[in-house]
Amino acid sequence: MRQIVLDTETTGLNPRSGDRIIEIGCVEIVNRRLTGNNFHVYINPERDSEEGALAVHGLTTEFLSDKPKFAGIADELRDYVRGAEVIIHNAPFDLAFLDAEFERLGLPRFKEHIESVTDTLVQAKELHPGKRNSLDALCDRYGISNAHRVLHGALLDAELLAEVYLAMTRGQNSLTIDLAVDQPAADAEQIVATAPVEEMIVLAADEAELAEHAALLDKLDKEVKGACIWRAEPAPAN
Repeated sequence: MRQIVLDTETTGLNPRSGDRIIEIGCVEIVNRRLTGNNFHVYINPERDSEEGALAVHGLTTEFLSDKPKFAGIADELRDYVRGAEVIIHNAPFDLAFLDAEFERLGLPRFKEHIESVTDTLVQAKELHPGKRNSLDALCDRYGISNAHRVLHGALLDAELLAEVYLAMTRGQNSLTIDLAVDQPAADAEQIVATAPVEEMIVLAADEAELAEHAALLDKLDKEVKGACIWRAEPAPAN
């Protein structure tokens, strides 16, 4: 399964009023493992960031002035996310900005290029009703260090969200990053061959343990008013 954890930074809060995307960060997960095949780009929004947004991400107009415009990275982004499940925290926010950028270019909406969208904010609210479920709060809840997160950054936030997502969905609090080429898995016969039967240690029950087991069976017989199935004699060996 290929999943892409995505985050954006923007010039403000409302794409309808002309706010634009200035940064996109994506982290690829395949079969619940980070692959290192990330996507990260800064974008020239052709406008200034609002004061409140600038305080959050710290990406100045001067810094972004020589970065590509969204039209210059749109095809690369679409190719990267194509057919994947995309995981976003508070998905309606990011999707609204992505759709606005695609609309400017006459392209179909973002969802039409991918398999599906998973909103981790919705998941978190279902798992932790009535509690704070921001990315920072979830990092604290699942023991994921975000001490290096002074300002918001799309790639850093996507990396943190990947850890949060795996923690929420399978209780895994850390990730194994495997950048090496996977080796072919050993087949069943090879695995069995590595554990010779003669090396297996079998511990037989002693007299006290057998007596305790018999007492337990007697108790079960009394409760069911009959003989429990564990009284059955094993079939003789051939």
